[in-house]
Amino acid sequence: MTVIEDDLRAAFVRHEPLTPSTGPLRAAIDRVAATRRRRRQRFQAAGVTLAVLAALGVGVPQLRPDRPVDGPSLSGQPAGTPSGALNVLLLGVDGFGEQPSYRLADSVLLVHIPADRSRPYLISLPRDLGVSIPGRGVDKLNSAFFTGAGEPRPDLDAGYDLTRRVVADLTGVRVDAGAVLTFAGLRRITDAVDGVQVCLPKEVRSWHTRRTFPAGCQRLDGAASVDLLRQRRDLPDGAFDRDRNAQRYVAGLIRAVSAKDVLSNPVRLAGLLSAPGKGLAVDDDGLPLTRLVAVLPELDSVDPVGLSLPVGEPVDDRTLLPLDPKLGKAFLAALAEDRLAQWVAQHPEQVNPVR
Repeated sequence: MTVIEDDLRAAFVRHEPLTPSTGPLRAAIDRVAATRRRRRQRFQAAGVTLAVLAALGVGVPQLRPDRPVDGPSLSGQPAGTPSGALNVLLLGVDGFGEQPSYRLADSVLLVHIPADRSRPYLISLPRDLGVSIPGRGVDKLNSAFFTGAGEPRPDLDAGYDLTRRVVADLTGVRVDAGAVLTFAGLRRITDAVDGVQVCLPKEVRSWHTRRTFPAGCQRLDGAASVDLLRQRRDLPDGAFDRDRNAQRYVAGLIRAVSAKDVLSNPVRLAGLLSAPGKGLAVDDDGLPLTRLVAVLPELDSVDPVGLSLPVGEPVDDRTLLPLDPKLGKAFLAALAEDRLAQWVAQHPEQVNPVR
């Protein structure tokens, strides 16, 4: 046995100089890892507030000087300026990073910017809408994020990616950019702007804290904003009212940021974008937010229109909501064909006041 071991050691010594160096392989692995880290840092660093502000038409400076500036395009459009309609997917995730960690995207908001750059549209997609989810089958829309995020260490990126795929299949439109915001991140963003004014048409009583939010306009701090946006159980229209309150919160956030002149103050802007910490993720690998910002001067109005995807009554014991066979299909056709202005003019009762 000793002789065999000695022969093997001698053979290894003779052939060791012929062994390829691990340096190039190690370097390649390090480059891949660094690229993944940079993508994750991009996904988390830009901030959901930037996504919201960009989508709703509030100008911001270019924050990504590391991206090369393209030359003029053959079409004559300014370099890097996207044309056509744009769609931004914003997800509010309940319980992420908390115990228990629910990881359900209970707030799904699609921001549509039409090709004519007239004004942005906030489209709430119901959490209980029945959709086809790869790897899960037909289930509620909010479970797409849960399915994608996985267990036991949920991944915001993967949860967003699967939800984006489901929403694109549902609506028939391309999702150009997006963001995920947890309640912890929302609380920190709200406090960073010293509160957000939310205007409610009716009184809301918290099922979780018993706090009362009176009808009318009121300034909410981070904890109160989270409390309000969690409410659905005692609201007349349940989750639909929660979606409408989320739209009102977004409108209030825009007003708060504009009033404090955050966007023209680099120090304040940097502080706001870093406030959510790990409670946010931003997708800028499809349409970088800096390119999205380039279309903002073209908007005729930054006042958004609040809408909800029309749905029917539940059809089974799982409370899955079907798409309204008439209004829902007509709405999605108008969205895909970039005719929401005409659809709103024909259905003014479908507009949700955002202030």
